[in-house]
Amino acid sequence: MIAYIIKRLLYGILVLFGVTVIVFVLFNGLGDPARLTLGQRADVATVEAINKELGLDKPLPTQFAMYIRDISPISIHEDTPENQQKYEYTKRMSLGNSVLVTKTPYLRRSYQTKRKVWDILMVALPKTIILGLAAITWATIIGIILGIIAAIRQFSGLDNTILVGSILGISQPSYFSGILLAMIFGYYLSDWTGLSHTGQLYEMNNYGEDVLVLKNLILPAIALGIRPIAIIVQLTRSAMIETLSQDYVRTAYAKGLSRYTVIAKHALRNAMNPVVTVISGWLASVLAGAYFIEIIFDYKGLGYETVNALNNLDFPVAMGAILFAAVLFVFITIFVDVIYGILDPRVSFKK
Repeated sequence: MIAYIIKRLLYGILVLFGVTVIVFVLFNGLGDPARLTLGQRADVATVEAINKELGLDKPLPTQFAMYIRDISPISIHEDTPENQQKYEYTKRMSLGNSVLVTKTPYLRRSYQTKRKVWDILMVALPKTIILGLAAITWATIIGIILGIIAAIRQFSGLDNTILVGSILGISQPSYFSGILLAMIFGYYLSDWTGLSHTGQLYEMNNYGEDVLVLKNLILPAIALGIRPIAIIVQLTRSAMIETLSQDYVRTAYAKGLSRYTVIAKHALRNAMNPVVTVISGWLASVLAGAYFIEIIFDYKGLGYETVNALNNLDFPVAMGAILFAAVLFVFITIFVDVIYGILDPRVSFKK
């Protein structure tokens, strides 16, 4: 398994390198960083200093090499007080006038706020993760319950109703569901529901303290979980129907075990392998869908910061957010593959 994980990590690094090349090529040359940072009244000396810091006075391959060095957690830098302050690195090995260092990836600074892009993303990321986990959690619980009910009541009116509902759910994009929920329950019926069509996970109270406001998570999480729940319902139903037809289930009934015991302790456990796999696989898709949901509900997570940066021509934030999302997708994919191999013994890690 270790060799398999290392192999997948190497493939992941190649993917991330390709994403970095694409992002660098797409954003390179868009706007004047010095003017976007300082405004149109910036003096010539300051403009030249910023261009020198970003390497814009050097050939394009050199600029790319500098960018790779900045975003890499392991790199080589000249050991100067300026570099120490800029990168906040930890020295690992002396190489003459330079040092091998480990550091937090330096994604440069925002044109608008002058803050480090890494710091901006670290504030936004937990909100997106919480939103994604909330969505996949409620979708998993409700989806498995409905799938079991549909399987037990196969071909009944209830089964058909659940199937039709799941088909409608999977056919609706997350942003469409988000707009409907925000308009109906967060605006027209807000006096009844107590919910708002916009809101943050943390809001400041009258004492200037950040307070957790879980009700602002309800509508975005529901909107984001509608498509996953549709998949989970159908997959749970199919897996349960197949499992309930197995000989060992009929044997359990013949032994006089109750219906609840057979379903909960025998059928459900064996039917969960494909369900767990698809749930873990949906994590990446849920995070992608969160980008649209965050804009609709004005929920300031990673997706909101990305779109806001593009609207404001804040390219370092946009580039950093895209690379960060790529890293998340790569590691989630590797995690899903490993979990799938553990749950299903038919999968070999020797591929």
